[in-house]
Amino acid sequence: MKEVVAHKGKVVKMTPQVTTVAILQHGACSQCHAAGLCGMADMAEKTVEVPTDPYATYNVGDEVHVLLKASMGMKAVWLAYFIPLLVLLAVVLLLSALQVGEVFTGVSALVSVGLYYLLLYLAKDKLKNEYIFTIKG
Repeated sequence: MKEVVAHKGKVVKMTPQVTTVAILQHGACSQCHAAGLCGMADMAEKTVEVPTDPYATYNVGDEVHVLLKASMGMKAVWLAYFIPLLVLLAVVLLLSALQVGEVFTGVSALVSVGLYYLLLYLAKDKLKNEYIFTIKG
């Protein structure tokens, strides 16, 4: 089986299209090597929407495991942390090489990262379709 990231949760709502699961934090998050990056370590509860399986055997209130391919988690880390860092460094190095003033360089670098996050926000619907969670009973 492919490597997956799994979180224990409880089904809180079900519709024919979407099942909402509240993910419960437990002690294992503190020992996970990616705890600082995934955002689960600092939250007590988070809800996730999962496409409803028409053959689902779980109901509201059942405990389930929410799964996501580990590669998708790494992609999220790249999109949220590494690429913005590269954008910031590229703008700072480029403008420094052109001997532009420090204040303008700093502001330009921050604006460029802000624009990157704006583009990421505008692409959220496309990205949402790529990050498909599944439920294992």
